[in-house]
Amino acid sequence: MFISLTHDQVQFQYGSKQWQYSFNEIVELGLLKKKKSYLFENSSFIAVTASAYYCMIFTKLTELYYVIPALLCYTFLIILRFHNNTEFDYFVIVKDIYKKETKVKINALDRPTIGKQIDQYLNFEYERILKSTQN
Repeated sequence: MFISLTHDQVQFQYGSKQWQYSFNEIVELGLLKKKKSYLFENSSFIAVTASAYYCMIFTKLTELYYVIPALLCYTFLIILRFHNNTEFDYFVIVKDIYKKETKVKINALDRPTIGKQIDQYLNFEYERILKSTQN
């Protein structure tokens, strides 16, 4: 369970990270979806291409000794780029009344389960607020 509710606190646990808040401390709780950046892979691809063109144009390597290392580098970069097919990184964000923000990266496979637990918490919080205003 990612979220555990006690009588006066909300406890979060994901992996080795644990933290807790009282019900009145949480201002915002939600999931953040962030597109992955492939800056390292793209810049490496550009560097390998530039070095292959440099060897092709400005050196006298007639036996094409630069082609095999370039192809190996391209293969390695393609494996790095397409090894993980998830396109987004997911984070759980908890903001409290002290303007402290806790941001935890979660696995893409855990996102639906954690999203349901966050929805259950938000429904519980809504009903709790509704009861307090009716009294």
